[in-house]
Amino acid sequence: MLSLMGGGAAASLAGCSAFLDSGGDGTTTSSGTGDVSLDASQWADQAQEAWETVVDNPGPDAQETRNEAYLDIEEAVRNSVIVLNFMHDFSERFWYDYVDVPKIGALGQSFQQLNTVELTNGDTELNRTNSTHAHVDPIESDDEASSTVITQIYEPLVTYPNGVPEMENQLIEGFELSEDQTTYTFNLKEGVQFHESGEMTADDVVYSWRRMTESENSVRANFMLSSPDGVGAVHETDDEGNVVPGSLAVEAVDDYTVELEVRNPNPAVMDVLTYTAFSIIPEGKVGDVEGYEGEVAHQDFRVTATDGTGPFEMDTFEIDNEVRLTTFEDYHDEVASVDSVHFAIIEDPEALFTYAVEQNADIFGIPTSYYDPSKIDASADDRGRDVGTYGELENGETVNYLGLPELVTRYFGFNAGNVPIEVRQAFAYVLNQQEIVDDVFAGRGVPAYSFTPPGIWPTGQDGYEEFQDSYPFSPNETDIDGAREVLESAGYTEDDPFEITCTTYVSNTYQDAAGLLRDKLSGNGVEMELEEAQFGTLVSRGYEGNLEMYSLGWGWSWESVAYGHFGFEPKNTDTSGMPADNNGYYLDWHTELSENSDS
Repeated sequence: MLSLMGGGAAASLAGCSAFLDSGGDGTTTSSGTGDVSLDASQWADQAQEAWETVVDNPGPDAQETRNEAYLDIEEAVRNSVIVLNFMHDFSERFWYDYVDVPKIGALGQSFQQLNTVELTNGDTELNRTNSTHAHVDPIESDDEASSTVITQIYEPLVTYPNGVPEMENQLIEGFELSEDQTTYTFNLKEGVQFHESGEMTADDVVYSWRRMTESENSVRANFMLSSPDGVGAVHETDDEGNVVPGSLAVEAVDDYTVELEVRNPNPAVMDVLTYTAFSIIPEGKVGDVEGYEGEVAHQDFRVTATDGTGPFEMDTFEIDNEVRLTTFEDYHDEVASVDSVHFAIIEDPEALFTYAVEQNADIFGIPTSYYDPSKIDASADDRGRDVGTYGELENGETVNYLGLPELVTRYFGFNAGNVPIEVRQAFAYVLNQQEIVDDVFAGRGVPAYSFTPPGIWPTGQDGYEEFQDSYPFSPNETDIDGAREVLESAGYTEDDPFEITCTTYVSNTYQDAAGLLRDKLSGNGVEMELEEAQFGTLVSRGYEGNLEMYSLGWGWSWESVAYGHFGFEPKNTDTSGMPADNNGYYLDWHTELSENSDS
């Protein structure tokens, strides 16, 4: 995800108090070294076997089996420290009094369609900010910045309105599920108009989903084809593993009826279909599907030649500068009360804060470096969201405030081919999760001891607390002795340290977090350099396997543990097959599988 999403107090995480009794500055001389196996293959093999168990047991009656496998994956990730989780997000949003905007839910702002926003000051344009993104093609949707805009232009069949995890129909009247739970029959809403291409019909749905699956431009084919981390649709593949054109089991029964067949019963299908990549575009709009010549070139379609069913249509898109959308007057639902929406592309924290304080943005975030938690006056609503005010700002205004827990995890990832397990575990020993949340992120998050957030933990809150209590690397402490001992076991000392580069995307906050870890290990067996890269550059280097340690975050687009875990299947983290064949995290964890071991 692109943007840093902040939020309220770390104490909102139930069960974390067990780790908060270290006292003093959190530094400890106790060492848990030796409690966690340094056999890297043990953990990679465990994760691979567990993921295969998930895949082999997709049915609704196998939930307990999948839950046990999810726990095995979490344990393998934690003990191998293939990623170093440090925070789950608690997101915040600020807006001026003249803005009437629905409260967003745990799935975040990228689900919110801005036709629901009203301005009471007489302005006709809603002003927002956004991060850098290079396209608005639904099948390329893989970050929050682009999804936030795509949601205004395009729509899937079902959605979570305003990111609240309660699904509603969007382009359908309803659906039926066959008795064997493998065939979905969707009844489309009649009279839905595209911005340029007339009424939406079943043929448009078939084309859109084929394009998502077959186009070389798609980065989300797995969401349609895979199970349980996707729909698991029936399809055929050729000898090279590519989808045979036209083989996807989606059919237009008549103008307003679509059938979709899945391989096995999958309780997550409807949740997955809310994702922006499943949005509907006119049949034949782009010629990147066999049998269609296309009306516009893909490069034009992904930037300005858009054509969706959403409440806004494209006016201007200047990459790295701005996006302007105008209201679609023939929208099938509530027509926007504003004439246009403007997104200023701003990533520099100072520029972002200045833009908001000068009231150039109506709804905005406050960068951590300018944030003061003492200015919050809020109370919890029935969804656990903190609702109230923040202020005063430097302009004298007190603004509206919303803070809410989100399904987002922040982490440092490691490429296993470049960083050995002993070094990774050393970072875990000196990581003080609470310190980073409080001192670096100004309390705008909750400490993370797992990748999956507690809100969707497979065995519930009690199970999460059990897992949290078993955290083996001196949680919320700076265990220098533990780090030294594990490093010395691999021959890394003050005189002969392991040298590593940590790459963060452009963010003072992430640089500060990485700097804390650097300073703690400096002189103790690890010497680390810090560097920054634009988000797109970092991703490209990840695909190339050209990272050692890096910062990223992962947000759940629907409520499914598998949706986060698919990226940890070691064989799916092989960067030599990215992005075409593999879509895991940039870990090269496959190198530590016993079948690939040199020993």
